[in-house]
Amino acid sequence: MSTSRSEAPTPSCPAFPGSPFDSDGPRMPLFAPEFDADPHGYYHEMRKQYPSLMPVELAPGVPATLVIDYKTAVRILHDPEHFSADPRTWQKGIAADCPVLPMMQWRPMATRSEGADAARYRQATTESVGEVDLYALRATVEEIAISLINSFCGDGRADLISQYTFPLVFGVLNVLFGCPPKIGQRMAAGMASIVEGVDADNGNKLISEAMLELVSLKRTKPGKDVTSALLRHPAELDDLEMVHQLASQYGAGIEFQQNLIVNTLLRILTDDRLGGSVLGGSLSTREALDDVLFNDPPLANYLLTYPRQPILIDGVWLPAHQPVVISIAACNNDPAVRSDNRTGNRSHLAFGLGPRTCPAQSMAYLIAQDAIDQLLDALPDIRLTEPPTWRPGPFHRSLTSLPVEFPPSAPLHVS
Repeated sequence: MSTSRSEAPTPSCPAFPGSPFDSDGPRMPLFAPEFDADPHGYYHEMRKQYPSLMPVELAPGVPATLVIDYKTAVRILHDPEHFSADPRTWQKGIAADCPVLPMMQWRPMATRSEGADAARYRQATTESVGEVDLYALRATVEEIAISLINSFCGDGRADLISQYTFPLVFGVLNVLFGCPPKIGQRMAAGMASIVEGVDADNGNKLISEAMLELVSLKRTKPGKDVTSALLRHPAELDDLEMVHQLASQYGAGIEFQQNLIVNTLLRILTDDRLGGSVLGGSLSTREALDDVLFNDPPLANYLLTYPRQPILIDGVWLPAHQPVVISIAACNNDPAVRSDNRTGNRSHLAFGLGPRTCPAQSMAYLIAQDAIDQLLDALPDIRLTEPPTWRPGPFHRSLTSLPVEFPPSAPLHVS
């Protein structure tokens, strides 16, 4: 395993031996291809030296602390008094073209704000999402899934990302948000750019422009969708606030909802124990989803916080206003809390914790479960044709493609 060295900011308090902030210490580059290929191998090796707090770089010259201990993560996430979600002090020293800035910068939304502002944004989002008719949503997923399966089931082969999961999630989100496909396409392209850190600044602009266009459309033509519900909410969000609430929700859906489905399909196709249990009916798709949310969550490293002042955690001084990143994947697999039997266990951090809990969990499970069930019911003998390769980026766990083959079958009948 290789690591790169970078000059960390001088901490306001002296570091204890082994602190991630020793200026000459190695930092693990989360943007390195080697990390993308085997993140769990990196976590395993680095635990030997850093039991709970790991020195990392999120991009060249952007140091951070990665939390890999479950109990430490829970402690931090339940301590907003000392660990702020507001990154504005940190980002003053960050170049405008920094590839990870769009994923980390301040925005007027709950996960980047504090106090009354955070509560206001969270209430607006939670109550608007709560208006979604889950029965109608299930019917939408089924309709789109069957149409997509019918488009390739006779071919005997497909790429399950470009031909199934992406267009399925894209179509479902457009219905949920009342978003025309042309606007949604720009939003999806922008989100892919900022998650991968490739032309991220332009991706940020694409997202803002697309969501502003959607807000303008829904102010004049409201409907039964999440965008219109947000506009009606008593929080009275202005255009800028609307853009960022929508970007957060739509962006999480198009990237991380899609990756949850894909990562679970990969697990089913490559893990004989889990795959055989799902296809044999002894393990539910919901349980397979939780297995992936423990092992390879689509958002692997995130839940960002910034200490308000230097603070001592696990014998390490963390400097003020420097990013502390929760490694959701590493914490979920912390040997101190990991259990071999996780059936029915949903203690993973994949949907956040406390005030950082995702308000759309029920929808995420429903969409993913129905998408997977529809595919496996139609094509039970599906198999992977190439080894998986992973997209670059410090925050997500995402495949580039998922090529499969299967016995050709006749199109499904729509009920």
